[in-house]
Amino acid sequence: MVNLRSHTTRLGVLDIGSNTIHMLIVDAAPGARPDPEASTKSTVRLMKYLKEDGSIKKAGVEAILEAVDQCMKLAEEYEITQLLAMATSALREAPNGNKVIHKIEERIGQGVTVLSGNDEARLTFLAARRWYGWDAGRLLVLDIGGGSLEVAMGSDEEPTVALSVPAGAGRVTTEFLPSGTATPEELEEVRKNVRKILEPMVKVFPQSKHPNHAVGTSKTFRSLARLCGAVVRQPGREDTWIMTREQLEDWIPRLAAIEPEQRVALPGITPERTMQIVGGGVVADEIMKALNIQEVEICPWALREGAILRWLDQFGRTRLGF
Repeated sequence: MVNLRSHTTRLGVLDIGSNTIHMLIVDAAPGARPDPEASTKSTVRLMKYLKEDGSIKKAGVEAILEAVDQCMKLAEEYEITQLLAMATSALREAPNGNKVIHKIEERIGQGVTVLSGNDEARLTFLAARRWYGWDAGRLLVLDIGGGSLEVAMGSDEEPTVALSVPAGAGRVTTEFLPSGTATPEELEEVRKNVRKILEPMVKVFPQSKHPNHAVGTSKTFRSLARLCGAVVRQPGREDTWIMTREQLEDWIPRLAAIEPEQRVALPGITPERTMQIVGGGVVADEIMKALNIQEVEICPWALREGAILRWLDQFGRTRLGF
């Protein structure tokens, strides 16, 4: 009998996102659930450091490098044996993104994988599929990041649909909700702009195939669900949050009328989310509406876990000799 944990790797995932830079350290073994050991993150909000042409300002580059240094200190403390470093939409799209990536690579001593939007969708889908298993049937996964929205659907571990559009919570806030608040009329204008961004995704999405199970990942969905959703207690399984579109649509105008600094008093709204939670809520509502989704379950696993699982699938199993 093989002891899976005897083949464990202390693995670090450096996730350089549009809103936060996060290091997750896990004990990972082929065929076993990744066991989190430690994590650290810095809220950078790269969208506020963008020039008109989309380049990242010097102050933004400095904030990124400082956050990366903090992450690497944790990695050194835990003596990781494998580092997965990845960057998402903000660095992918910035004209000077490659220069910033090179600076990061010099800091960490290895390459950084710049994920495409399709890559993000596929990895997040893999994490959700492993979490829910095959019984979930055709799975729809919605993931709202700081810079982009990813949507994936399929019945296997590899989605048949994996799409991405620039409709992240931070981007929508920066472009259409700069004050963080909005009147009902202004909110409707934000919705129109978001629908326009979502249009290419919605056009190619297979409307004839409805998912058996719809889930939301990312901190934006978790925050919204804790604010307006409900926890479902499941005997023998972990408790889960469910959020309906009706609940979300009831809360969005109320959230938009509250000053950002006052939102931290609300359940689920952490300090780093107070400014962009309305933008994230609008994106969540509009994509659910466009795909005719009435409710989503919140999945605890997302992109980082997907990257870990993919690495284990590709490289970890060789240690078992089969």
